[in-house]
Amino acid sequence: MRLSLSALALCIAAPALAQDPVDQGAANAAFEPAFEGQTRAPALEDTAVTVETFAEGLEFPWGIAALPEGGFLVTEQPGTLVHVSEDGTVSEPISGVPEVDYRQQGGLLDVAVAEDFAESRRLWLSFSKLTEAGTHTAAVTATLSEDMRALEDVTEIFLQMPASPNPMHFGSRVAPEPGTSNVWITTGEHFSQAERLLAQDLETTYGKVVRVDGTSGAAPEDNPFVGEVAINSIWSYGHRNVQGAAVHPDTGALWTVEHGPRGGDEVNRPEPGENYGWPVISYGINYNGSDVGSGEAVREGMAQPVYYWDPVIAPGGAVFYEGEMFPDWQGDLLIGGLVAAALVRLEVDAEAGRVTGEERVAEGIGRVRDVVVASDGAVLVLIDAEQGTIQRISAE
Repeated sequence: MRLSLSALALCIAAPALAQDPVDQGAANAAFEPAFEGQTRAPALEDTAVTVETFAEGLEFPWGIAALPEGGFLVTEQPGTLVHVSEDGTVSEPISGVPEVDYRQQGGLLDVAVAEDFAESRRLWLSFSKLTEAGTHTAAVTATLSEDMRALEDVTEIFLQMPASPNPMHFGSRVAPEPGTSNVWITTGEHFSQAERLLAQDLETTYGKVVRVDGTSGAAPEDNPFVGEVAINSIWSYGHRNVQGAAVHPDTGALWTVEHGPRGGDEVNRPEPGENYGWPVISYGINYNGSDVGSGEAVREGMAQPVYYWDPVIAPGGAVFYEGEMFPDWQGDLLIGGLVAAALVRLEVDAEAGRVTGEERVAEGIGRVRDVVVASDGAVLVLIDAEQGTIQRISAE
């Protein structure tokens, strides 16, 4: 049994200037935003918070999901799923987890639980899967035993095609669609110059958001490309590497967050059938300083991001805040920042699909890979490290 609960508190509070953007350094590219507030939104008043270690002894934690009866499921990238109790105790590995391709950016990735988990015990895992043809983003559904020691009835519901030789850019968030049996699964385009082009190819699931039935993997009949010369599970395309996904609690709309190259991290609200442009357009540049694709950030027929960052935050997971501890955060989008080393809070106008303010919370906390809201309204973040932790962010 691995145990943890330390309480090294860090109090963070500093005033922000009313309408200035968050201080984030010089941009890599010279693009003008397509509309007001698309980047560098006004800085929100800084929130005074306390940060303490909630759990430790985790190895490169990647995904976290809250359980209705309390506690959390956490994935570790080398291939382990564990239960973390409400007092921070970390269980022994849960059995039945599929074998993963643990190389570079691959491994055991996201975990999500069904709306009716209390009755069904259903959950989903995403991971990188190695076959004779190469590596893939994959997802399974399973049920968790009552004693939380084993996965049962493990069934594959998604396998990204074609296989790739490159264990990079797997995407891999899973977001259950409220009120249905469907789930959205995000993918990446495996990074290479040749493979990134497949983000525009509707006969592959590279650089896509897909939507499938969460029990069978079948494409729902109302998916946008059903009956066309395309993979029917595709919901939206033209994405680079989507590692954040959250469903707005009031509108039910999916919001995603994806990695750009040098600059150009994006928040999108993916609409069915829409093309989000990668690698034709981008608000970033290639790592060598050259233009991405056309060298443009706007092109007719390609959707614009709701928001973008340059320089990047390197986004991890995301969640909309619902809780009592931070009243001013209600409905805000909370995003893990790997390079930002912070919890990034975006104030959003959900109906308009716009960002109206930004805050960097608990800056310097570490590489934030995922985020979840606890039952008391505190925010728990996964710190991506070989000696990984869960940090608890609470009101000061």
